[in-house]
Amino acid sequence: MKNYSSSPRLNNHSASHSTDRNSRKRFWLSALGLRFSLRDYGFCMATLLLFCLGSLFYQLNGGPPKVLLEIRQYLGKIRSPSSRFPSVWRPELPFPSQVIYNRVGKCGSRTVVLLLRILADKHQFNLVSSDIHNKTRLTKHEQVDLMKNISTIPQPFLYTRHVHFLNFTRFRIEQPVYINIIRDPINRFLSNYFFRRFGDWRGEQNHLIRTPQMKDDERYLDINVCIMENYPECSNPRLFYIVPYFCGQHPQCREPGVWAVERAKQNVIDNFLLVGILEELEDVLLLLERLLPHYFSDVLTIYKSPEFWKMGNLTGTVKKHMPTLEALQVLYQRMKYEYDFYNFIRDQFHLTKKKIGLKSTSQNSAHEPEFLRELALRTHEPFEEEEEEEEEEEDVGQEDANIWLVQP
Repeated sequence: MKNYSSSPRLNNHSASHSTDRNSRKRFWLSALGLRFSLRDYGFCMATLLLFCLGSLFYQLNGGPPKVLLEIRQYLGKIRSPSSRFPSVWRPELPFPSQVIYNRVGKCGSRTVVLLLRILADKHQFNLVSSDIHNKTRLTKHEQVDLMKNISTIPQPFLYTRHVHFLNFTRFRIEQPVYINIIRDPINRFLSNYFFRRFGDWRGEQNHLIRTPQMKDDERYLDINVCIMENYPECSNPRLFYIVPYFCGQHPQCREPGVWAVERAKQNVIDNFLLVGILEELEDVLLLLERLLPHYFSDVLTIYKSPEFWKMGNLTGTVKKHMPTLEALQVLYQRMKYEYDFYNFIRDQFHLTKKKIGLKSTSQNSAHEPEFLRELALRTHEPFEEEEEEEEEEEDVGQEDANIWLVQP
């Protein structure tokens, strides 16, 4: 009997049959795979549509559902700081979280700094108070270094120093919010004039020891003689003091004139949250509490407390007296740009109070110079640190001045 199973014809037929079966299998697998790809494609499109609708719903309702916020807050609390994977949630910072108080000399800055020290402990913000009093004008490199140092302070922070306005955006650094307080220009001048010579109630002899470089002829110079005989201390540019704090670091900001005043006004509008006047200090504190509650909440209560006033009841300037009316009129004319800026700030301050609906606790003063005789009576003497004489700096080169003029 022949064995057909081993014949070549049978073997060829079996191989052909096996090939057909494999081809049909691959066809069905390919069709099945195509069907799954279309299904996946449809699923992706449906997911994208749902995501778009959810995003639209999110924006129309102003944020995520409340339950998601509660879950996020809960997870942020239970996540340990020492966990292997650091928390992605950061504490919510107050706005603004970067504040600069470039305090003007003899305008109540020591009073405000004493309050800030108490408030920093109470409200847990970082207070950095510079002890540099005689370096208000900086070179370009000094400006950059200072602004970078300020930017590295942990937020929320409040930085305070006697320094003219710094334009952070000029160097592509985030601009903090500024606050400040100024004072009637002549009253500020008189306070500084007598304080430099005789100090405060802590003791004239102690002040004489602290200022050995001042000769007796200068110390006991009559203020009327200083004004009427045009001594450097009682004339420009020394009298042009407040405006540069708001005009900035440009060399022209130190020259009494319309340009510096107008630039200072524009900087106040663009960069200062509030500039108050010392004659209405309680209203200033009320506005700061309203505008910056994370920093100044309860500040007026602290300011009125007897404990606070015990901290500075020996710092009133001694031997202070008013010049003659003739000397005051001369001084007023020399300080016309200072008064232009002061009146602008006072009007802006009163307008801010009106917008917020704050009931004033202080009486408004007129712009006329007749009130000059009552300057010492209108403004109580604040706590104040000694204002050191600023060292004379070298003139800024023409190239640096051109840089400022290109980008004011």
